[in-house]
Amino acid sequence: MPSDEPTSIPTLEEKHNGVPARLLHKAKRAKSLIQDIATKPLRPRKRLPVIPQGIERSRFFLAIEELSKELGDENVEVNDKPLDDGWYMEPPNTHDGMAVTDEEELVASAVVYPGSTDDVQKIVLWANKYLIPVHPISMGRNFGYGGAAPRVRGAVVIDLGKRMNRILDINPEDCTCLVEPGVSYYALYEEVQRRGYKHLWVDVPDLGGGSVLGNALDHGVGYTPYGDHWAMHSGLEVVTPTGEVVRTGMGALPGNNTWQVFPYGFGPVIDGIFSQSNYGIVTKMGFGLMPDPGGHESFLYAFEKEEDLDQLVEIVRPLRIAMILDNAANIRHALQILALSGKPRTAFYQGEGAFPTEKMHEYLKGHPYGECTWLYFGTCYGPKETRQLKLDIIHREFMKVPGARRIDPTVLPPSDYFWSRDKISSGEPDLEELAWVNWWPNGGHVAFSPVAPTRGADALRLWHMAKKHWTVSGLDFFLDFVVGLRELHLIVECVYDRDDPRQRSTALEVMRALIDEAAEQGYGEYRTHLLLSDQVAGTYSWNNNALMKFNERLKDCLDPNGILAPGRSGIWPARYRGRGWEITGARKSSEGDGVAPPPGSTKL
Repeated sequence: MPSDEPTSIPTLEEKHNGVPARLLHKAKRAKSLIQDIATKPLRPRKRLPVIPQGIERSRFFLAIEELSKELGDENVEVNDKPLDDGWYMEPPNTHDGMAVTDEEELVASAVVYPGSTDDVQKIVLWANKYLIPVHPISMGRNFGYGGAAPRVRGAVVIDLGKRMNRILDINPEDCTCLVEPGVSYYALYEEVQRRGYKHLWVDVPDLGGGSVLGNALDHGVGYTPYGDHWAMHSGLEVVTPTGEVVRTGMGALPGNNTWQVFPYGFGPVIDGIFSQSNYGIVTKMGFGLMPDPGGHESFLYAFEKEEDLDQLVEIVRPLRIAMILDNAANIRHALQILALSGKPRTAFYQGEGAFPTEKMHEYLKGHPYGECTWLYFGTCYGPKETRQLKLDIIHREFMKVPGARRIDPTVLPPSDYFWSRDKISSGEPDLEELAWVNWWPNGGHVAFSPVAPTRGADALRLWHMAKKHWTVSGLDFFLDFVVGLRELHLIVECVYDRDDPRQRSTALEVMRALIDEAAEQGYGEYRTHLLLSDQVAGTYSWNNNALMKFNERLKDCLDPNGILAPGRSGIWPARYRGRGWEITGARKSSEGDGVAPPPGSTKL
């Protein structure tokens, strides 16, 4: 960890990815807790220089010199310094700050900082000229899924956030906005407040430091009724892998005034091919903002037994589909409550292996939530009378589970995690969720994220599957069942010490085992770590891998030189395909056996 004091944390006034001044005290505490138990040192680089395969060293640096002249020396940085993992509010843009493999594996050769869509075009054309792979990021905070790391070692990271971070429009009448990649949820929320638009809400995820644009492109979610971020987008501006600029939807009509209010335009809707893909670089994106519903009220229920999950999910399904439960249903395993204290695991248990259930219950006896296995965090919206009608129905149904308890929020102290969820569910980004990563020194996490029908039997089956691997691996899992509307997402966060090779290897192995076992039972992941992308993509194999074949045809058509984020979501361009880059099982190296020259060119 860096040796600087927590007081050095940048604020939004100082940096595009800084923390709002109102949350600076929380950021200082979070950073102090991390630093107090950090043991991972800054190490000298072992594998310099990092040059992408297929590129001569001299030609690479000639290309970097050319790009520096084009963009300015200050906007092109060669990655030749020690790899500083930072932390959530000060993340690296050269590698994965929560590496689940050797930190030298998934690492950039250089980072470039475009200031406009024109600059992005220049970079893409440059990459095609020299056949250098590039990897765009918005903020680099996609922790648990690979962070800022490129899938191809030595790719040049395009950091869109540093200089392209403008809020281009907020329309208070239409309840819409238009943003660049470097706009965080913190920044958008603060700007809405600054402009006095009290009637506008920003739907936010668990942590507010991520890119609004980037989160939606990776199918991220939040916790108001506008929680499906991709569903709430309208209008993209995209630089294609060959350097053209396209606007989707109504944006294709010159002088249009409906780009952010109607997403479809005329003809095929192509927006979807730019989400979770490597088909283009999105430089602008529009969103709908939620109007103030007239009030909100958050609530919390505790459930005693593991098997209560079955009945609870059966109760949740009809309530969620009917929107009696207004926002994403959030059912959490109670172990996470201990970790949300910010204390390390050793403060609760000194032994080896998975955290004992009896120990969890022992500590929860002294917690305001009491002994339990599952916790439901929810929020109702609308005028008081409307909220009360829904809350009464929810209470009646939830109390059908034997031993269920409603926890009275008025008895909870202001510092309790419940109040953080209350803020998030009413559109105010917070910084509490970070605490559970501190479970281990040098805490990292990797996620397993399958989708299932919202049925009790499916939830229980996924729980038993996860629990089995949790017990065998000896690494603790933090589980969260989230119901979007009709679908159930299980988010399993496997936490580990990123300075412990054994723990890193175990975490990756258990994720691979879960992916295969889930697929055998019909459950597929909706997003995954970049090292697991080939494996997950391979599970979507219906009709002799027809979907992947289609994706590859699109890739080769849109990106004939294969320069844009090769391997993203398991989609490899022709130059890399079949050369050992795909990873579907245990393997030490992330690299393949070279790249082929593109059609019509000579090998460099």
